[in-house]
Amino acid sequence: MVVYAGQGDPRRSIELLWRASAAEKRPGPKPGLSVDAIVDAAIEVADEQGMAFSMRAVGERLGRTAMALYTYVPGKNELVDLMYDRAMAEVPTSYDLAEGWRPAVTRWAHDMWECYGRHPWVLQVSQARPVLGPHEFAVTEALAAILVSTGLPGRRLRGIVGAINYFVRGAAQTVAEARAAGGATGEADEEWWYARSAVLVEVEPDLEKKFPMLHVLENDREPIDPELPYLENDAVENFRGGLKVLLDGVEGAVAKP
Repeated sequence: MVVYAGQGDPRRSIELLWRASAAEKRPGPKPGLSVDAIVDAAIEVADEQGMAFSMRAVGERLGRTAMALYTYVPGKNELVDLMYDRAMAEVPTSYDLAEGWRPAVTRWAHDMWECYGRHPWVLQVSQARPVLGPHEFAVTEALAAILVSTGLPGRRLRGIVGAINYFVRGAAQTVAEARAAGGATGEADEEWWYARSAVLVEVEPDLEKKFPMLHVLENDREPIDPELPYLENDAVENFRGGLKVLLDGVEGAVAKP
């Protein structure tokens, strides 16, 4: 399920994201709700239910009706934008460069990875149309600020920032999908692998001979966490190892005359 950001009214959405609206400053008694309270409740619901949550569920979390929310947020489209941007606020906006750019980028990547892990629904918000919120900008600004310290020109850094962003998001996507697979299909990972691997070996006993290089990849490895399912272990290993190689490449670009 892919969700595209920015489907609500452009002005209202941007005003809410940047808190430029005077909606909460209207005269009269102090309102019982706020945009921030609604966004926080919606994130809680989405963490539990995924992106298929309803405005009614958010209202119930706050002890209100869905209609009570529309005074503050026009609809679910705008709310998703606000939720995404609020989730990005959990990532630090600056990193210590005392030990150099590489440890700082590594920390940024792990912070993003952990944020995606806490809020897997964020990965369903397509990157094709950015939210254009302050925290979304701040996440990229933090990474760019680290990499600018390498001395590489902007035209090189643009591709590096994009590559790191896509890499971290892609690795986190695999973990999120692996965790959701059992509930979505009604079949645990162990059952799925056991049933199909047994049949595959029976149907194609010479699999290792046909694909010897894949056997090399699988033959020399240890699970990072024996408690994790196979595919999640694989994603974590790819994330750690892939990030190292990616940053090796950046180091090479920095060292190249």
